Amino acid sequence: MRHNLAAHEQRSATLIGTRRQARGTNVTRSVPLEQSEEGRAFLQRRVALAGLFGGVVGLAFLMLRTGEALLHQHLQEFSSPDYWLHIGGTLSMASVWLICATGRRAVQVVRAAETIGLLAACIFYSAMASYLPEWQMPHYIVLLALQVTFVARAIYVPSTALRTFSLTIAAGVPILAATYWTYVDIDVDDWRHFEGIARDATASMLALGATASAALWWAATVAMCAGASRVIYGLRRQVRDVRKLGQYELVQKLGEGGMGVVYRAEHAMLRRPTAVKLLPPDKAGEPTLARFEKEVQQTARLTHPNTVTVFDYGRTPEGVFYYAMEYLEGATLSEIVEMDGPQPAARVAHVLEQAACALAEAHGVGLIHRDIKPANIMLVKQGGELDVTKILDFGLVKELSPQGDLALTQADTITGTPHYLSPEGINQRVEVDARSDLYALGAVGYFLITGSHVFPGSTIVEVLAMHLHTEPESPSKRLDRQLPRDLEALILQCLSKAPGQRPRSALEFVRGLRACRDFDRWTPEDADQWWERCGGVLAERHASEADTVTGRTLAIDLAHREGLKAVAELPASRRFD
Repeated sequence: MRHNLAAHEQRSATLIGTRRQARGTNVTRSVPLEQSEEGRAFLQRRVALAGLFGGVVGLAFLMLRTGEALLHQHLQEFSSPDYWLHIGGTLSMASVWLICATGRRAVQVVRAAETIGLLAACIFYSAMASYLPEWQMPHYIVLLALQVTFVARAIYVPSTALRTFSLTIAAGVPILAATYWTYVDIDVDDWRHFEGIARDATASMLALGATASAALWWAATVAMCAGASRVIYGLRRQVRDVRKLGQYELVQKLGEGGMGVVYRAEHAMLRRPTAVKLLPPDKAGEPTLARFEKEVQQTARLTHPNTVTVFDYGRTPEGVFYYAMEYLEGATLSEIVEMDGPQPAARVAHVLEQAACALAEAHGVGLIHRDIKPANIMLVKQGGELDVTKILDFGLVKELSPQGDLALTQADTITGTPHYLSPEGINQRVEVDARSDLYALGAVGYFLITGSHVFPGSTIVEVLAMHLHTEPESPSKRLDRQLPRDLEALILQCLSKAPGQRPRSALEFVRGLRACRDFDRWTPEDADQWWERCGGVLAERHASEADTVTGRTLAIDLAHREGLKAVAELPASRRFD
């Protein structure tokens, strides 16, 4: 038996290695970083920054020359060719910044602006050096300035080593040509006093020597810049690379809760918008995450359109559990009520019916949500329809301390969220079943129709005690106005202390909702008007709360997953033999 299991494990390891090798073959064909919108925008910002840097440095030295000319009354400086060539070099770099600093520029435009601007600046500054006195060693001054500029570019601008190499080589041609022409026509006798100048030296020999020296310095610059680009560009590619990422690239932080963080992500191959939730073991503990992993596997089988679709799940090599689900654009019920207050009865019935239908499927396969609350129910636009209800976070356990603030969590205590906990979920003397979700859904309906929680206590203990012993106030009395009696009665039935007095199932609750007078009165036109009035405000709020995550990736322990699958495929009698 053990021999058979070892052989099976060896075959599994071989299979995993083959898949890894296949993945490695695929990722070598990685597309340029600039092909994504994020990469294009990053490139444009960095090229603009490089242009600004070059323009500011050129302007600083131009102002220094101008100040000295004014101070010493050398007004002829302003008519000299080298002064205007200096202005031309400065404007060449500044133009790169002006082109790339505003608006959306295509990658080709950004690259063209950078290339033309840099080469033009090199030509202007090299020509300027040929007009300055030879004793000032102008070619070395310009060489130093260009070295600083191109090293800064290699650090800040994302570029392949080949592009940096080609651009830096091309930029060196003007300065080497200017160096040669600066010394080829000099009077050698004026240079005899310099040590090392041979008596039989000619101007051509001095020009060649100066050019060779400058060429060596520029060759070092080319090597340094190309090497810097190779390292930095390679690191950025590794961060984005499929090998590191697995399948998903994190783009933007959407929210953070007691147990994990949710990011907007993109599938590395399909570029499909995805939401990825990360649940570190230090926040939830291994037992909780192990149970949650099993429940996510079950949730992934749910197909109801009002349940969020789970695409993938697993663990990173660091032990962080994650699952990927469809990315939803809309608002949670808590956001809707916070912004717009109590909702119309027809809309409440519309939302509760869809949520109950999703719960009916989950309950049918033995899944209990445990944390139904406004923040876990979203209204989204999907398939051209508005106000499509989506239930999130099946099986996510919230651990609550009996003391302290309602938002705090602590392990090994109560499962759920205080304002939406059923009595049996609090005392835990009765096994929690599907009717506990119906209690929470009734509390959600109460929140929607009144704009407030069923029991608005100030501490966890107070809220939990009310769930156990206090009868809820009717929504009509809470609002001091008449509400549809059939919907109000159904919500209060869900809030019964005894599970047996609630609807027997989510399907029975659905039938009760469909029998209400206001059911089916929330029309697409009503939804369209609401989103037209409030959607912009919600979008601005989400944008202001967003946290951009540039280049952050998720490494996935695919080998661990494959190994588990291999063992799971064995007959039960052989798994632990």
